[in-house]
Amino acid sequence: MILIYTHKITPRVRYIFKHILTRTLLIPVDFTSKIEEFVAFNGPKMSYTKTPLGNEFFVKSNSLLFEQGVNDMEISIQKWDEVPCFFKTGPKSSIPFDVFAASFYLVSRYEEYLPHVKDVHGRYTADQSLAYKYRFLEKPVVDIWAYKLLDALKEKFPDYAYKERKYEFISTVDIDNAYAYKYKSLVRSVGGFFNDLVQFKLFNVWNRFAVTFNLKRDPFDTFQRILKIRKEQNIKTIFFFLIGDYTTFDTNVSASKRKYRLLIKEMVDYAKVGLHPSYFTLNNASLLKKEKLRLEEIINSPIQRSRQHYLRISLPETYQNLIDLEVEEDYSMGYASNVGFRASTCTPFYFYDLDFEIQTPLKVFPFALMDTTLNDYMKLTPKQSLGRIRDIKNEVKAVNGTFITLFHNESLSDYLRWKGWKRLYESMIKIAVS
Repeated sequence: MILIYTHKITPRVRYIFKHILTRTLLIPVDFTSKIEEFVAFNGPKMSYTKTPLGNEFFVKSNSLLFEQGVNDMEISIQKWDEVPCFFKTGPKSSIPFDVFAASFYLVSRYEEYLPHVKDVHGRYTADQSLAYKYRFLEKPVVDIWAYKLLDALKEKFPDYAYKERKYEFISTVDIDNAYAYKYKSLVRSVGGFFNDLVQFKLFNVWNRFAVTFNLKRDPFDTFQRILKIRKEQNIKTIFFFLIGDYTTFDTNVSASKRKYRLLIKEMVDYAKVGLHPSYFTLNNASLLKKEKLRLEEIINSPIQRSRQHYLRISLPETYQNLIDLEVEEDYSMGYASNVGFRASTCTPFYFYDLDFEIQTPLKVFPFALMDTTLNDYMKLTPKQSLGRIRDIKNEVKAVNGTFITLFHNESLSDYLRWKGWKRLYESMIKIAVS
């Protein structure tokens, strides 16, 4: 255990020290604000305040962890060796910047509480973030800082027995459209057929016809293939099912269809299942509750995990709504437009609510990349995508983090905009587990 002295033990101090030291570096911590208790302590100790008390490991504190609420602040970026950092400390400090305040700023998503312009889907955009502006979006800098801090601690306390965490991989799959043509209502099927005909999409017309009359498999029905890869590679897989009512943005098969319900039940036998709250749940807590109950009724057990459709998060409201419904894990923390680390970490963390100044029970699992980002936003080829996937996986592996990917059942279909992408999921898995 490391004893931390600070002049004031705030919820922010407790939260970020535990995230960095205990959850990331596996070092238990205790806190004191009594100088005599700190001086009398014989084990490894660190002070986090304005001036060092003696020759202990000292990190000069920025005021951020002792404030409340959100204030606009001037941030200037420096380098710690080659790594970008901010909140510079000064000559007496054991490290050149306040790693705890800087990490808190990024992990709490402080900047998303400040005034910003939302995109057409009501989302905070990557290009407004510090990580994007200073080009460290594709690096989990909070974890990199933690490991550099660990090096400094090992130098100061060489006899302490340090543990090392293990790299993990989680494959997550969003089911926005379980089937391209099957089990859709008559109105939608006929409408789609005529729509394709009018636009001379004869390839689609034939496929729609062939699938409807069971002459060929529905192109989006790639579930057995995903399960086969899961079994062969022995990977943790989570399916997020969209079961909201039909809207312009929610075009899945109706949750009242027996075949769709059977598919969900089948997936529960082989993998974990979570809720994919529909588009309009962002500002509608009762709709979110209705969908959660609907999925619970289908799988006959409580829903513990969730990922917003279109990655629509508005902080802190979205997370407050999930907490009210006793959802334990959220997987929405990432950007649609860019690969990388929205919270600058590849370590799952508890959501800190800046409105109430508390650590909440909701655990956030940040994902690093999404198939539609690579294809639709970045316009990469499958081959170029693999290069980016390998780079990001290497960043996570270097800090023994958790590498989380987001794919859709559609991207394994080799159909329409996913032509040529069929093998990417499997190739990605091989890179992720190597």
